[in-house]
Amino acid sequence: MGVAFGMTDVGMVRVSNQDNFHIAPELGLLAVADGMGGHAGGEIASADAITLLCGFIAAASARDGAFDPAADPDATWAGATTKAMVTVHDAVAFANARIYEANVARNRADGMGMGTTLTGMWQPAPHGPAFIFHVGDSRLYCWRGGKLEQLTRDQTLYQQALDVGAPGPLPPRNLLLQAIGPTAAVDPQLTARVLAPGDVYLLCSDGLYGDSDEAAIAAIVSRARDDNLDACCAELVAMARRDGGRDNITALLLRCRAG
Repeated sequence: MGVAFGMTDVGMVRVSNQDNFHIAPELGLLAVADGMGGHAGGEIASADAITLLCGFIAAASARDGAFDPAADPDATWAGATTKAMVTVHDAVAFANARIYEANVARNRADGMGMGTTLTGMWQPAPHGPAFIFHVGDSRLYCWRGGKLEQLTRDQTLYQQALDVGAPGPLPPRNLLLQAIGPTAAVDPQLTARVLAPGDVYLLCSDGLYGDSDEAAIAAIVSRARDDNLDACCAELVAMARRDGGRDNITALLLRCRAG
């Protein structure tokens, strides 16, 4: 995929950090999860969701091994893409089912248990497309051609109200329409995307973008290079802290290799 670096911070208000992120170069996988639920429930949910997702994809890759048509003369990109899309959908569903089962075991199901957002991208074949998966309100942005584009849609009541042009007052911005864990099923946003050399992708929790101006985020991401991703992540976190830091803050940057 390229070069990646991530950073997470508790922020200025919270006493614990329920965000988690993961970079798995051996799988071509990046993920960010923002947990929710008291008594460390959110921290457990976000960590478990990433672990379950990675485990499912690793097992599928070892078992199937047909996501790259170059490895199979009879395969096609269309067939490999469909297979990979089904795999990532099933991986997200698997993570949700396991965390939901844990909630049920604690009599905390039906929207009352621990949960987490889960957003990321998986490139199963080196020269193939990446598959974006998204549940909740963490975000994935891409810097390409001098422009920052948001690739995910916030799954919140606030965004839903904006979409239908509802009159004010609008709902609070943090009320999720769905998350991993609280309910028996989820409907993740799934898209395929061709990565281009020089692309910069930003995965982040809502603590990063919630109180910060998108132009300020874009200005930092635009400066990302292979050798300064750590400094850019630190600058993004510092910006969010200056802007209020009311939630945990996570920034993960990927710069696609030029060849």
